[in-house]
Amino acid sequence: MELEKQKDKSIEQVNEYREKVLNFEQELLDSGLAITGEEFDKVNPLKHKFADGCYIREIFMPAKELVISKIHKKLHPYFILKGKLSILTEDGVQYIEAPYSGITKPGTKRVLYMHEDTIFVTVSVTDKTDIKEIEDEVIAKDFQDPLITKADLDLLMKQK
Repeated sequence: MELEKQKDKSIEQVNEYREKVLNFEQELLDSGLAITGEEFDKVNPLKHKFADGCYIREIFMPAKELVISKIHKKLHPYFILKGKLSILTEDGVQYIEAPYSGITKPGTKRVLYMHEDTIFVTVSVTDKTDIKEIEDEVIAKDFQDPLITKADLDLLMKQK
């Protein structure tokens, strides 16, 4: 019974984080300070590469930039090739310095602050090569996405 209470509390904490980050993102959008779409892409250029069922996405993010990530649907590795940044997730703030590698868990939405120019790379398993199709496959529109399951939430909350 005690373990169930701890797990429920953790789910509540994750949901509270998710609500806060979504509200923060909306406040930024409403303020007119946020850049999105083509303007964001100009400041944060992407490179796309493909290799035997893998999609490699590289993004450059300049120093002193705050970025709120999309919601990830699938477990996948990421790599910081250059830079220093702080990342806020459900687990708190983590300071990262390149070179670094980690694993993104389903349901993850991050707030990132670049202390230095940063190169961030993700690798997703897919046979698709159309960027829009890949994004539909690996990026959730919201936290209600059916691919973000309770099992994924449990994985998200596991201790490292």
